[in-house]
Amino acid sequence: MDTKIKLHEVEITDLAFDGKAVGHIDGKVIFLKGGLPGETVLCEITRDKRRYYNGITREIIKKSEKRIDALCKHFEECGGCTWLDLKYEDQLAYKQKQVKDCIERIGALSGVEIAEIVPSVEQLHYRNKMEYSFNRYDDTFTLGLHKRGSFHDIFNLDECHISQSTDGDLVRWMRDYIEKNDIPVYDVTEHHGYMRFFMLRQTKQTDQLMVNIVTNYGDFPEKEKLVSEMTQAFPQITTIIHGQNGQKSNIAVAEVEETLYGPGFIEEKLFGKRFRITANSFFQTNSLQAEVLYATGFEMLKPSADDRLLDLYCGTGTIGILVADKVSEVVGVELVSDAVIAAKINAEVNNVANIQFFEGFVKEFLKSDFLKDKSYNIVIVDPPRAGLNPKALKELVKLNPEKILYISCNPATFARDAQKLVEAGFLLPKVKPVDMFPHTMHIELASVFYRG
Repeated sequence: MDTKIKLHEVEITDLAFDGKAVGHIDGKVIFLKGGLPGETVLCEITRDKRRYYNGITREIIKKSEKRIDALCKHFEECGGCTWLDLKYEDQLAYKQKQVKDCIERIGALSGVEIAEIVPSVEQLHYRNKMEYSFNRYDDTFTLGLHKRGSFHDIFNLDECHISQSTDGDLVRWMRDYIEKNDIPVYDVTEHHGYMRFFMLRQTKQTDQLMVNIVTNYGDFPEKEKLVSEMTQAFPQITTIIHGQNGQKSNIAVAEVEETLYGPGFIEEKLFGKRFRITANSFFQTNSLQAEVLYATGFEMLKPSADDRLLDLYCGTGTIGILVADKVSEVVGVELVSDAVIAAKINAEVNNVANIQFFEGFVKEFLKSDFLKDKSYNIVIVDPPRAGLNPKALKELVKLNPEKILYISCNPATFARDAQKLVEAGFLLPKVKPVDMFPHTMHIELASVFYRG
């Protein structure tokens, strides 16, 4: 340890919403990377803000009884499973508390029942999608995940306990293939090179596996050889896609795609219905728990055969298609063009006739002529982490539906939106957290707002 760095002894008293440990130095709060409530740590201040410090734990003097040994060799350097050293029952307790704190502090709402959190069906190997990155370092390169707290540093991954069990073998195979065939790797700081991302999507119910290789622009060298050798080594692969992205931003979304092997998509089942997943389409990353989340939401919503329903931020149509047989009509709205195309295909594959999809901004759709002569009494919203667009929320209030099923992946933005809906006259009796992401601080929830 560098003796020049000033270290402070801090007792951890809580965990913040983002998973950081909370303590105090001379009465001023500090948010630390590393540490659990009840622990005493030595920490370094990395940033001094007016009202708080940011810091990093350098040594644990007194360990919490809730701490366990992380089973992953990469835990100390990986930015993924930040709670892998915390007992699962305690993870659930902290997530439950996070939801409660957000509702009461950010939303300033009282009297809302926070139902007991629903544990994940699987705690390990639950993710159906993983995004691995390449980076070049002088004469060598890495393929794996981001180091904790870094946008650019990538470590070589050998194992991952939340991804599918084949991921480690595939990543090692790909790393060896690139090295043996001397294929240039992209340098994320200098913005040159070829290999950029290696993404894997594997279904739980249908056992299909997609390999998505994203590179800089240019023909993939001897791609037939790659396909032949990869599928021989991993016969469970059902499709391989080559995408190209020349943007400097470190985003694993291809601008141009070519299917090298198989149909170019995989299909997952939820409640017996089939959903097509393309390289870039959104699908809940925990397939088995997605059924739990949606079942929880539908149970709270209690749809009936006479209901006419708007599914806003509908993505590839999953929720709307699942609820369509319980209501009279469903209309889905989604901004991403590819997702709308996939939603229409998913409806056709599942023979769902009482649903239609529109491409565009939710805020614009809610003001459109389409709704002037039509009445929809139920709305489902499943927005991104940023929550509802403020203008969309205003239009939603004007629509004044009987019920709003709000599924959220961010309790903080949910609480912000909930406050506005309650101020507008809606009632929020209950929120039910659902753990979709074991060993991380992320949490989903379902709730129903009722017209007051």
